Amino acid sequence: MLRTIDLRGRALTPAELLATVPRATAARADALAKAAEIVADVAAHGELALREQADRFDGVRDHALRVPAEHLDEALAALEPEVRSALEEAIVRVRAASAAQVPPPAVTDLGPGARVIQRWQPVRRVGLYVPGGKAVYPSSVVMNVVPAQVAGVDEVALASPPQREHDGRVHPVILAAARLLGVDEVYAMGGAGAIGAFAHGVPDLGLDPVDVVTGPGNNFVAAAKRAVAGLVGTDAEAGATEILIVADDSAEAKLVAADLISQAEHDEQASSVLVTTSPSLAEEVERELVARVPLTRHAERVTTALSGPQSATVLVDDLAAATAFSNAYAPEHLELHLTDPRPEDFVHAGAVFVGPDSPVSLGDYLAGSNHVLPTGGQARYAAGLSASTFLRPQQVIEYDHAALAEVRSAIVTLAQAEALPAHGEAVEARFDV
Repeated sequence: MLRTIDLRGRALTPAELLATVPRATAARADALAKAAEIVADVAAHGELALREQADRFDGVRDHALRVPAEHLDEALAALEPEVRSALEEAIVRVRAASAAQVPPPAVTDLGPGARVIQRWQPVRRVGLYVPGGKAVYPSSVVMNVVPAQVAGVDEVALASPPQREHDGRVHPVILAAARLLGVDEVYAMGGAGAIGAFAHGVPDLGLDPVDVVTGPGNNFVAAAKRAVAGLVGTDAEAGATEILIVADDSAEAKLVAADLISQAEHDEQASSVLVTTSPSLAEEVERELVARVPLTRHAERVTTALSGPQSATVLVDDLAAATAFSNAYAPEHLELHLTDPRPEDFVHAGAVFVGPDSPVSLGDYLAGSNHVLPTGGQARYAAGLSASTFLRPQQVIEYDHAALAEVRSAIVTLAQAEALPAHGEAVEARFDV
């Protein structure tokens, strides 16, 4: 089911190692071109484009693009008590972990009367995307909204695709989660079009442009973020999900197989990768997959994901090679099933799950961590969604006359060295008698 990449006995350079990483590169490239067209269509035609896209992609017509307040109220009233309780627990945990991500103000005194204040300012308005195609993600409502609220964002708008089976409404559990968190600006729009609408605004709907767009989705949603980057801020491009498991012969094959399947059920383009020093474990995991996949609800989707070019079993000589491969791959989700896991060595990953009792599913719902994470190797340089995504560091400079006099000469010297004499003259003007 999983193809095998055998790297044993090979000393690879960083570039060669990166070239071995399994990726669905063609799918991502195709998504970028199509997403850019969809975003441009929304920018040019607004509501008309969104309705045409809803018809084409979601099979929905004549629905309320701006969700009426009563739909939110009805959804919360009808929410099953067990689901509400689970969401409330997730909110508590994510809020606590998000609060730890807000840096306190810092004051640096560089001398008498010379001070630089570092403070963190929230953006004013955000657009949060919650997928709703192959599955329903009220957990993503929590993961998007709570960090924005903790950061102090004033205006929160949320979008999720309209559902044909719900007469064009956003899925009621998503609406209920939004109401539970006090979000009342919700739009029934999906995919790349929703990202474009947030970035450009849609005056006919009363949808003002936002400052930051965040949220997970498929490759088209991730590509749409790239298309609007520079116009608005975005989180990392959280596209089709990834799991990479590093395991040695101490790992339990049924747990490894179950976790590979858990992420493969998201989407046909999901990536499930096992990196191991143990050929016998690889064989046992393969047997478990063959036995388990037909029994899972989304067996066809899982089979497609596991047999795609983005999924594989990678055989390596030792833990050092496994670590190097993982860091080259930079997975969204990294699980360590190792006798000596050493998570500090795995520096490139969106989130690291240590030990057999820390599955990715825990992080998807109730770990307290955020499940909106960078994919496609972006974990090498990008972080997952957090309160800091909605914060901007801002410096406040306060010098009095005596403190400016201390650095007067050095400023003039540097200004002259850079052939910008007016810079120095602006300082000297303050000392004219």
